[in-house]
Amino acid sequence: MNFYRDATWVLEYVEQEDEKGRLSGSMQTLVLKSCQRYKLKSDPKHLYAVVDSCWRYKALLEKIMKRSKIYDDIPKKKGKPIYSRLTLLLMCHDLLISKQKRIQMGKLPIKEYVLKHKTRLNSELVKLKLKLKVKSLSEIVDKEDSSNDVTPVRWIRINPLRCPKNDVEPVLKELIKKFPQRVSHWSDITSGTLYYDEFVPNLFGVHPRDKITSHELYRQGKIIIQDRSSCFPAHILNPGKNDVVIDACAAPGNKTTHVAAHILPEYTREQTPKIYAFEKDPARANILKKMTSVAGCGQTVEIHVGDFTKLAVPANFKDVTGLIVDPSCSGSGIFGRKSVDSHNVAKKKTETDSEIPDEEEKMVGDDVANRLSKLASFQFQVVKHAMSMPNAKKIVYSTCSIHAEENERVVIDLLLDRNIKEWGWKVASREEVIPKWPRRGKVKEFEQVFRDDPVKCNELADGCIRALPQEDGGIGFFAVCFKR
Repeated sequence: MNFYRDATWVLEYVEQEDEKGRLSGSMQTLVLKSCQRYKLKSDPKHLYAVVDSCWRYKALLEKIMKRSKIYDDIPKKKGKPIYSRLTLLLMCHDLLISKQKRIQMGKLPIKEYVLKHKTRLNSELVKLKLKLKVKSLSEIVDKEDSSNDVTPVRWIRINPLRCPKNDVEPVLKELIKKFPQRVSHWSDITSGTLYYDEFVPNLFGVHPRDKITSHELYRQGKIIIQDRSSCFPAHILNPGKNDVVIDACAAPGNKTTHVAAHILPEYTREQTPKIYAFEKDPARANILKKMTSVAGCGQTVEIHVGDFTKLAVPANFKDVTGLIVDPSCSGSGIFGRKSVDSHNVAKKKTETDSEIPDEEEKMVGDDVANRLSKLASFQFQVVKHAMSMPNAKKIVYSTCSIHAEENERVVIDLLLDRNIKEWGWKVASREEVIPKWPRRGKVKEFEQVFRDDPVKCNELADGCIRALPQEDGGIGFFAVCFKR
């Protein structure tokens, strides 16, 4: 019963956020926030799986439940129903939608109450499928483009920090044992196959259904699950043995450990490289500490808990030569948002009785526009502060957003800033930013400001990298490198 109680609280939180306007962020983020708010003990991954599915089927389930009259005879105490509407929704979801088709709890009155309505619920489910002319309600959810909100590839990076003498070959041999068939493109990946990425060294793709977390290599920290796009910042920064790096917004730590993988193999055991990792949230800082420890760089990464723009006083970080800045963003490129976005679009259509134009217009309305504006302002301030480090030569700015407001337009605002001009920062050329990656920045965004210089606009756009969710084999992403 504890799990259903926790799941009910999470679902209540999601509903409350929805009632404020329209949801923002991914369902994973909403679940994690509610877990932190209510200090829930249930596994967040389990909660996410159930709540996300229940939310996607919510409208259909509520029709079935209403027609089954399950709401009509709920026992009451002091005139109020003793069973929560959302707890009943979760249980009906598990009974009708889940693979097990059963309520995961012992013999309790609320379970007996739902099972008493089982026949009627199933009858209404059959009627609804006949009415909608589908064999399964998943066909409706799929059609709304919600259930395909998963990564097409599970990307894994070999971690040289856990390899004796930094030799990755033994780990690769172990991977080949598990995935004996090699494919030439990520779109050809099927269960049991392995793709060697052409853009990031020691990065490989496997099928999402292939179990990686149970493999001994994963447990030993010799392989790290990290989306390909998330590997771009450290790969672009490409620090060497003489570099000192700041990861300004570090948790959970994939980029930090990837930076360490570039620097540490260049050092002898007696030397101590300097990687400063900043994280504002204490709970996420603990995750960062754990991840750097598992990856084998815990002793060489100095973690600072607090706001990077306040703690990182430039005078105290004169040794820093490079920075990675991946600040909070809308998360519009990450998986787990489509159930939220689809809900928002449906809600907006109901409000306006009009069509929503395209992918980037899913987040519509003044509330979201204001949010994007605030995020862009925050991102600008964080990058500008990074640029104030006196001896920094290279900065990689990235987001997991598809919106130009957080990407090209932030770049433009930075380039136009008087202080940044004086500091000498410019956008690095395509040749320095994974030149063979085909999808670059949006030229039209730069043309709005530098319209009299088409060559410059193309060069600036070419200096940026974009990745679209699903279409490019992973999350949606943006990255740009500044240098001086």
